Amino acid sequence: MTMKKFLLLIPLLLSLGGCGYHLGEIKPTPMRRVTTIAVNTFTNKTLLPRVEAQTADAVVKQFQQDGTYRIESADRADAIVEGSIESVQRQPMRVFASNVLQTSEFELTLIVKYRVIDRITGAVLMEGRAVGVTPFFTETDRVNSDLVTNQNMNYPIAAQRMAEKLVSKVAEGW
Repeated sequence: MTMKKFLLLIPLLLSLGGCGYHLGEIKPTPMRRVTTIAVNTFTNKTLLPRVEAQTADAVVKQFQQDGTYRIESADRADAIVEGSIESVQRQPMRVFASNVLQTSEFELTLIVKYRVIDRITGAVLMEGRAVGVTPFFTETDRVNSDLVTNQNMNYPIAAQRMAEKLVSKVAEGW
């Protein structure tokens, strides 16, 4: 008889294990009333041409993937994300074994400053800095390797990694 009571008690105990937990979005305090967001084209403070829209597009895609906020146009959104590309740096990381004067691996670092502004009041809800880093290799051990093309091909990856950090901060607070 006690074994039957014990077996009946097990499902009850297991169902109580989840009490007190809340699944769903937990937004940072300044963003608690925001449900829709717009992302403006970023400003470019670097000499790298035509990366403003590409960077903003990476942020939009990341917001869509995260799902905490719905993307809207700037005239209908609760908040607007403004950003500026502060720097794009290429650092040498590794050299060719056959030629120690030529770099074989670089690290591309994208630094962006951003602000989230309440569309109605104009108040700054959040601001910060997001960094995206990606390594990339030169094609061959040739002097004529096109480093700028390799960098431009890897820029979207750095922008995606930066967007992950920016959206994580805006959506989750960390």
